[in-house]
Amino acid sequence: MKHILKIVKYTSELWRYYAATGVLTVLISAVGLLQPLLSGLAIDEIRKGGGSRVGFVVFLAVAIFASDFMANVLNNINGYLGDRLSYKLNRLLAVRYYNHLLELPQHFYDTELTGKIISRLDRSVTQLSDYVNLLTNNFLQFIFGTIFALAVVAYYSLPVAGMLLLLYPIYVYMTTRTSGKWMAYQSEMNEYKDVAAGRFAEVINQIKVVKSFIQEKRELSYFDRRQKQIIATEKPQSTLWHTSDVRRRSVLNVIFLFVYLYIFVQGAHGHFSPGQAVALILYSSQIRIPIFTISFLVDRTQRAVADSKDYFEIMAIKPEITDRPDAQTLLVKSGAIDFEGVGFGYDDKQIVLSDISFSIKPSSKIALVGESGEGKTTLTNLLLRLYEPQKGSIRIDGQDIQAVTQKSLREQIGVVFQDSALFSGTIEENIAYANPKASHDQIEAAARAANAHDFITKFEKGYESEIGERGLKLSGGQKQRIAIARALLKNAPILILDEATSSLDSKSETMVQEALQRLMRGRTTIIIAHRLSTIQHVDQIITIRGGRVDEMGTPQQLAKSGGIYAELLALQRAGTESTEKKLQSFEIAG
Repeated sequence: MKHILKIVKYTSELWRYYAATGVLTVLISAVGLLQPLLSGLAIDEIRKGGGSRVGFVVFLAVAIFASDFMANVLNNINGYLGDRLSYKLNRLLAVRYYNHLLELPQHFYDTELTGKIISRLDRSVTQLSDYVNLLTNNFLQFIFGTIFALAVVAYYSLPVAGMLLLLYPIYVYMTTRTSGKWMAYQSEMNEYKDVAAGRFAEVINQIKVVKSFIQEKRELSYFDRRQKQIIATEKPQSTLWHTSDVRRRSVLNVIFLFVYLYIFVQGAHGHFSPGQAVALILYSSQIRIPIFTISFLVDRTQRAVADSKDYFEIMAIKPEITDRPDAQTLLVKSGAIDFEGVGFGYDDKQIVLSDISFSIKPSSKIALVGESGEGKTTLTNLLLRLYEPQKGSIRIDGQDIQAVTQKSLREQIGVVFQDSALFSGTIEENIAYANPKASHDQIEAAARAANAHDFITKFEKGYESEIGERGLKLSGGQKQRIAIARALLKNAPILILDEATSSLDSKSETMVQEALQRLMRGRTTIIIAHRLSTIQHVDQIITIRGGRVDEMGTPQQLAKSGGIYAELLALQRAGTESTEKKLQSFEIAG
């Protein structure tokens, strides 16, 4: 009940539907009480034989029809409202979950599989909405119908009402004894389902890798093992439920045996008229039917509780990066950036950056150089506030980025990722992702500046061409130019460039490099360099070693310092296989 109330409270804005279904449930329950009463009166009247009042009997028949018809109409109205409630609840839970996920910090996604996140949403929301539908259409009617029926039975016979009342505490006690173990099985199955779904999503996204390494059988075997684990866990869970249900129902069978014996014996002794005896039997049957179907309700309740556990656990996670109550709007006049004593670690044992301090002049280009894992990308993530530093501060034009709104901060920073990160949809939609209100002329101007317009217009549908999931219908160079056009359209004064030309052919690289030069013009640019040719044309190089700033200076200065950059130049000149491997450790293609 506590979990049910939690669900209702969490979706309190749907109270009109809860109230309407509650009122209709009371009416349906009240109407349902009329038929046994009217049937009993009819039987007692018919017993009089020739002295029966025919008009009264006809009235009772019409009244039974009217109550039956009214119950039919009310049940369907209640069912309609329940369906509407279920779908609205589905939307409400899904949108809240999605909105919350969008607010969670980057490190949540660093440790979670995409498929698991989606599986939890699908399982939890579907189960909860279906359960609320069941609750509003059946459970409340069951409660009110039972209460009203017990009240009427008590009017005729307190002993019968007492025996029927015993059903509930006994049933609840026997159910709660096994519910904990049942839900433990369900949680275990949910984990297997989430892992299987996570791997499934990964394989679909990386299907080229799977096929190129001929690992179809291996992936199928992995998925099948998880499905077998689900089946293996479901077996003892099902056995537990059904053996327990046999015991519960057997106890109820015995109680109903005494109920019917009491009614029959008392009726035989003349303490009940035949009509009263029939009414009591019918009312007992009204209670008997829902008490036997309560097994289904309990099963669905336990399933809803177990399946929504992950949903509420994720919803309880507090976003670690939030705007301060007094957060200001970031105003960028020149685009100067200062890192002051910045320290960061993904946890206490994994310290990535220590005491990082450097300054970037307005409209200058700096390159971050260091071996893989030294924290180059982490520095740009900190600037975007995808993570928060544990120590130090980052300032843009003298403004601490933790003191400004995240929205205003990210509005001032354009990003071109190494992976172009496009969405399914049209080319125009992908470019306009930076500014959904942009006109077609503005989008085309950005595409021209990114050297993308010519290849776009060669497609049959031009800017309206569908590019497929993650831009799979485009070449690497085409995807990268679309990403550059997107950044150009954003027109932010600060640019983060995870340069991605190392895997392109020479023609595509030339086109992309030209577009990048236009993009960087007049912007403060941070480059995570992947080619020495790019590094040679920046205003400043910052090398990272051991999570600290190792050197800072112009390419000409650092070429003679004997540090990392000088080492890279020497490796490039050597051109041997071993030196190529060393360059790769710095993510440098040469």
